[in-house]
Amino acid sequence: MKIKNLRKLPILGCLFLIVFIPMRAEAMPPPSPAGGNYLALDGVDDHAVLDFETFGLLLPKGTDEFTFEAWIYPTTLPAKNVNAIILSQQVRMHVWDHDHDGNLRLMSGAHVVLEPVHILIAFGWIKFSSDQWNHIAFQAREGQPIVIVNDSVRLLERQRIILAPDISHVGHPQDFMIGGFGEKIEFHVGHFWGHFSGYIDEVRISTVARYNTAKRGFTPRKRFENDGQTVALWHFDEPMGKREFSDTSGNAYHLMGKNGARTDGTFAVEAEGKLATVWGRLKR
Repeated sequence: MKIKNLRKLPILGCLFLIVFIPMRAEAMPPPSPAGGNYLALDGVDDHAVLDFETFGLLLPKGTDEFTFEAWIYPTTLPAKNVNAIILSQQVRMHVWDHDHDGNLRLMSGAHVVLEPVHILIAFGWIKFSSDQWNHIAFQAREGQPIVIVNDSVRLLERQRIILAPDISHVGHPQDFMIGGFGEKIEFHVGHFWGHFSGYIDEVRISTVARYNTAKRGFTPRKRFENDGQTVALWHFDEPMGKREFSDTSGNAYHLMGKNGARTDGTFAVEAEGKLATVWGRLKR
C-alpha cells in the first residue's frame, strides 16, 4: 500500500495496521522445519492417538532394529514432577526438566524383552533447548540402542534389546500416542506422565536404524520420505485446524486428534531449503 493511500483510511484503521499487525506477527507460531503445517499441542490434555484395539502394536515380535524420530518445538516447560510425553507405545520418548532450570532432557526408552518372561525399560537421555526446532530420534541397530538430538548422540551401553511384543502390564494405555495419554498418570509417588506443550512435525517409524552416528552433520536436511522400511509417517500437512492426520506410508495408520489436538502452521516454505537453514542454526 502506498503511503499516500493511508490518508484515506479511517484513523482506527491506521491504528490497526500500526499496532495489531506487528503484534500478530510476533505471536505467529514458528515455520515448520519441513515446510507445510505441524501438530500443535497445548500441554493440558490434547494428544493424537492410534487405537490399539484396531491397530495393535506397530512393530512385530523380535524387532531389534528400528528408528522412532520427529521434529519437536517445546514451548511451555513441563512441571517439575511431570514427564511430558512426545510419543509412546513400544518405544517412549518424553521431555523432562530435570534440574528445573529450563534445560530440558529428551528421555528415550523401550519396553524390551530380556528373557522370555522378563520385561524391563532400557532408556537414555540428552539435554536440548526449548523454543526451537530439534530433531530427535531413538534407534537401535542389532539391538544397540542410541538416543539422538540434532547431532548429539548417546549410545546405551546395555545388553542387546528386543522390543516386547506385549505391553499390557505397563500401567498406561497401549494405544500409540503422540503428545500424552489424555490424562495425567502417576508412575511413581508424586511423579506423572503428562502432556507435551508445543509443536511436533514429521513423525516417522522405521524398521531400520536410519542414522550413521559415526559421521558428523547427520541431522536431516530434507523432508522425511517413504521407503520399504517405513512403517508410519505423519507430515501433519493437513489444512490448519484439522484433527485427523494421515499416515503417508501407505499402511493407513491414520491418527485422530483428541481434546483439541490440531494442525497449525504458518506460510508454507520450501522444505529442503528450510531444513538446511534449521540445520545450519543448530550447528552454530
